[in-house]
Amino acid sequence: MAGETFSFPKQLRLGKPAEYKKVFAKAIKSTDKFFTLLVIKNDQGHPRLGLAIAKKNIRKAITRNIIKRAVRENFRLQQHSLINIDIVVLARRDAANASPTLLKKSLDKHWLKIINKCESY
Repeated sequence: MAGETFSFPKQLRLGKPAEYKKVFAKAIKSTDKFFTLLVIKNDQGHPRLGLAIAKKNIRKAITRNIIKRAVRENFRLQQHSLINIDIVVLARRDAANASPTLLKKSLDKHWLKIINKCESY
């Protein structure tokens, strides 16, 4: 852990629509009450995160931004334990009313589930 940095630079983000399409097309899913995570392996050598928080599910912009911040922060802290995968996080309606602690616990469970699924894939 001495040489690990916990930043969130551009190279750890999905940016182009084609990258999102690739994940949506052939993804492994992990779903619970608050989030759906879509995951595929990549050839980048590090994990990348994409967010798709729909207005349809989370009406208020403030709430969407809080959820995005929570997901980014959790990913930033977990990035060294993840393998080289592309992840798209979709928020469900119940995420709008959840406490930050519940969102963190939910995401932590998803990361473990994803690691186990992708290693066997």
